[in-house]
Amino acid sequence: MRPRPFGMTVSVAAFGLLGSLVTACGSSGSDATTLRLVAPEYGTGPATGSKAYWDKLTATFTAAHPGTKVEVTLYPWADVDREVTRMVEAGDAPDVALMGAYSDFAAQDRLYSADEVLSVEAEANFLRPLAAAGSVDGTLYGLPFVASSRLLFYNEELFEKAGAKPPKTWSELKAAAEALKKEGVRYPYALPLGPEEAHAEALIWELSNGGGYTDDSGGYNIASERNAETFDWIKDNLVTPGLTGPIAPGRLNRQDAFDAFLRGEVGMLNGYPSLLHEARAKGMKVGTLSMPVSDTLGDEQIPPTAGVADWMMAFKHDGNRDLVSSFLDFVYQDKNLNAFANRYHLLPSTVTAAEESESTAEDHSAEQFMTALRSAQLYPVDEPSWLQVSNTIKRNIGKAVAPSADPKAVLEQIAQQAKDETQQR
Repeated sequence: MRPRPFGMTVSVAAFGLLGSLVTACGSSGSDATTLRLVAPEYGTGPATGSKAYWDKLTATFTAAHPGTKVEVTLYPWADVDREVTRMVEAGDAPDVALMGAYSDFAAQDRLYSADEVLSVEAEANFLRPLAAAGSVDGTLYGLPFVASSRLLFYNEELFEKAGAKPPKTWSELKAAAEALKKEGVRYPYALPLGPEEAHAEALIWELSNGGGYTDDSGGYNIASERNAETFDWIKDNLVTPGLTGPIAPGRLNRQDAFDAFLRGEVGMLNGYPSLLHEARAKGMKVGTLSMPVSDTLGDEQIPPTAGVADWMMAFKHDGNRDLVSSFLDFVYQDKNLNAFANRYHLLPSTVTAAEESESTAEDHSAEQFMTALRSAQLYPVDEPSWLQVSNTIKRNIGKAVAPSADPKAVLEQIAQQAKDETQQR
């Protein structure tokens, strides 16, 4: 859910009387009439920039709350986590931040829990898998904002030309890829294990073999036998036979794979709702289905879909709780949440917003993603070390399918780094 950034690295929108971005909202106190929000840029160009959404939302909010101001700072996705961390370390945390992780700040006791800033009804309204992922020891700190689930996309025209069938198992996926390669498809199966978002592609494959990043107790289990089997299979059956395209998976980033798909060069890849919207807007015929499963899984074993969410969090400052509470209650109204989700073809995070979205959607293909999200497995974002661990995975997991690699050894190296990072927290 992190589109390619555009334009300037930082844009600031202020509503009401524009004040300095460095206000009295630091750790020593807070201006009870000014709320500072830091958020990522979701747009891919001026026409889709996030500023327009926040302009409208905050103008409506301040009109309903005379005397208040909202200052919004937007950063590219590549920078927002680092910038918020820098602000916190400098004692100048915003009042509210939207980013990809929250638990590090929760572990430092810097965040309000949901029950401190949301009504009981609003807290209970989050979709269950998202609320679970946003909780630490049963307390909700990461407020899910928008989300997505991942499905396998396939180019129906390329499949028809190749005589391939939509796969339900790994062996069927390999057979389809072989047929696509014979037909000259550049990327029979696009495998983006490059550093942009390799942890997502890796999790999708791990789940489809009964694995994942954690065990039943919630601890990291990156180098499990299931995960090692998964990367052995990918290497031997897709990468080595040349079924993943001309670029080594460890150097293929997600956005590059998506761009190739939109050019008609990819037979299959894992994608999310916004990519489906873009493809169909171009007139492409795209089929979607759940990720094919390992042939070793029994018929009764139905692995969860991979899900991703972005998290809103409220930082504790003297005197800011009431303003933060009012703002978050406004943000999470169905119409406001859906306005953002629809703008970027993502999924809203609450039960009532999802129901409203499904009942009014012109494109009912989104229902398949929402159905998958309701039982999805998300990253272990409740673990404070996840931000560092995920970066380690992104930088290294592509090495597991390199020609001379021992997948198990690569996973063990990543697991050791994850253990070291966890112990340092």
